[in-house]
Amino acid sequence: MSTAPAFAAAREQGRAALVGYLPVGFPDVPTSVAALQAMVEGGVDVVEIGLPYSDPLMDGPVIQRATQAALDGGARTADAFTAVRGAVEAGAPALVMTYWNLIDRYGVERFAADLAAAGGSGLITPDLLPDDAEDWWAASEKHDLDRVYLVAQTSTPKRLAMTAGASRGFLYAVSLMGVTGVASIGAGARELVGRCREITDMPVCVGVGVRTAEQARQVAGYADGVIVGTAFVQALADAPDRKSGVDAVRALASELAEGVREGSSVRA
Repeated sequence: MSTAPAFAAAREQGRAALVGYLPVGFPDVPTSVAALQAMVEGGVDVVEIGLPYSDPLMDGPVIQRATQAALDGGARTADAFTAVRGAVEAGAPALVMTYWNLIDRYGVERFAADLAAAGGSGLITPDLLPDDAEDWWAASEKHDLDRVYLVAQTSTPKRLAMTAGASRGFLYAVSLMGVTGVASIGAGARELVGRCREITDMPVCVGVGVRTAEQARQVAGYADGVIVGTAFVQALADAPDRKSGVDAVRALASELAEGVREGSSVRA
């Protein structure tokens, strides 16, 4: 399913959407699927499923440790489709967030077909530039999948326009330069969202640096979506056992969803 209905539903309710990330395979595949479903039960509108990768340039230490543990435990690219099916069964659209080498190795057309067959919505590709994405463009169009690209405060007006034109689903606005989970929301995030809205009417979601309900409340005051990853991974990692970890993810999702609702209510 596309992510569009989830953003439209949130908009009709006068609020931003909550987007939650967890990597498949941490601490094992069944628990990661249960945690993804718990996020949805707690109030997450759109799910991001991370594919474990050996060189995750954008990810901070918390997510790096989790994805390495997943790799050590035997997680593979095909496990993403199991996770997608679980998230969709819970009632949320599911995107896969991945570094491009994994898709290239699996086969672009093959991955797109398998993702669509599992009910997935599309891909978030942090290291793939729209200018270099002809194969993905063709496959995503064929299988009706979202293409979510990243924009940053350093993006030029020309780059913003080109990225927005190539995107489908939403724009991922990076709130700060650097890796995930090591700093708070960048001061220029609101300005970046404003720049994006000057050139596109698709939803603009802010990620990198959002970890608490208060931060979610702040971002929900100006963005169409609030993306949270490290905090969910930390909740799962800190739990004494797998069931407690899933419960902690559900509770955090509920707190963040409340923060998003509070922030959305004070939008200009």
